[in-house]
Amino acid sequence: MSKSKNQRAARDRNRHEAPPAPEPLRVAVADSHTHMDMQAPDVADIVAAAAAVGVTPLIQVGTDLSGSQWAARVAEEYPTVWAAVALHPNEAPRIVHGDGAAGVEADDTDWAADRRPPGGAEALDAALAEIDRLAALPQVRAVGETGLDYFRTGPDGVAAQQVSFRRHIAIAKRHGRALMIHDRDAHDDVLRLLEEEGAPDTVVFHCFSGDAAMAKTCAERGYFMSFAGNVTFPTAEPLREAAAAAPADLVLVETDAPFLTPKPYRGRPNAPYLIPHTLRALAEVKGMAEDDLAEAVAANTRRAFAL
Repeated sequence: MSKSKNQRAARDRNRHEAPPAPEPLRVAVADSHTHMDMQAPDVADIVAAAAAVGVTPLIQVGTDLSGSQWAARVAEEYPTVWAAVALHPNEAPRIVHGDGAAGVEADDTDWAADRRPPGGAEALDAALAEIDRLAALPQVRAVGETGLDYFRTGPDGVAAQQVSFRRHIAIAKRHGRALMIHDRDAHDDVLRLLEEEGAPDTVVFHCFSGDAAMAKTCAERGYFMSFAGNVTFPTAEPLREAAAAAPADLVLVETDAPFLTPKPYRGRPNAPYLIPHTLRALAEVKGMAEDDLAEAVAANTRRAFAL
């Protein structure tokens, strides 16, 4: 085998290997957004590995009905896991229009492995009724991830996304839960719908993707901003500027695992135990001592999710 082929084979093997554990945090912080159902080890191993480096509790986030039901079951079983339940913005148009319909693109995470026929508004109503039921459970502390995603879903799916987002806002307010927002290429409409519907008392922008100006807008409204591993990417200078502008009392940290693995392990599997890399990068961006930021993030997480 040639040297270049050997190098490629080594890179391919490396991509599937879990990164080594980082130096533990001295002050424990939560992973405010993770998808353990999409990660390789079982839940007990994920929770233990995270706790060993000072990452606890974990917020397990649903993206569809089965994932939200699973999140609620896991949070009931594990005392350091809490649940968030919702239909992902890309899930709503798939329910209404079916998989593969115009304006409803497939994505890398394959939210819907089994192709579905169009279900119409009635199917969306039924799915939202189940999310409403789950949101009332005591182990569920957020309604999310909901919001808008104009990157994956085309114009024909926007109406279903916006209907679903408005309904999730109402569910969060009805049950006194945090609203966990997925916002991709839709900043203006997300902020507009929050204003039109009246935002819940607690709003969390998961995997914050806005610039410094949006961070200031969110701060003015008292919205939490959760930063993921992409804040460490070399091309993410606008995101680092946003993190610098975000007040420390509104900052959360997350993995969005198995996605967005932070440097220096980008491209390899992400998991909650890698939070220290992101926390330390944020502390540097904000000019704060690691422990001071960790204490702020821990307090913010307790406040945001009523832990």
